Amino acid sequence: MAYLLGCLVCAGLMAWALWLQYGLGLEPCPLCVFQRVAVIAIGLVFLVAAIHNPGAIGAIVYAGLAFVVGAVGAGLAGWQVWIQAQPKGAVASCGMSLDYMLETLPLSEVIGKVLKGSGECAEQGWLFLGLAIPSWTFAFFVAMIAAAIALAREE
Repeated sequence: MAYLLGCLVCAGLMAWALWLQYGLGLEPCPLCVFQRVAVIAIGLVFLVAAIHNPGAIGAIVYAGLAFVVGAVGAGLAGWQVWIQAQPKGAVASCGMSLDYMLETLPLSEVIGKVLKGSGECAEQGWLFLGLAIPSWTFAFFVAMIAAAIALAREE
């Protein structure tokens, strides 16, 4: 049941992200899109674990997968928090959209450009309790990693 809850939390976060995008008109930057992929991936890990209902060894495997995906997501979110902390103008101005890059560039180059960050990734935009979306996303990934480890220890 706890694995299903983890999956539902991820689904809720994605619903919130889509509401911010389509309800409030906040377009996600390329780093945000990659973070969304990580949220979906960790949600899928929890979903498969819920369906599988693993024993002790399986719980450790799922915790390991969730840790890896969560660490990637936290790394992306942390990188964006760092980009946003830089002085104005320190990060290159807006470049190509992610859709355009995926259509015209090799995937390895797209990943490199996205990880480099751009002007739209440096904009804080929407704040909640003084923190921008990437800060909250970072906290989410840390919480999901902790939950996965707790579930593995419980088995």
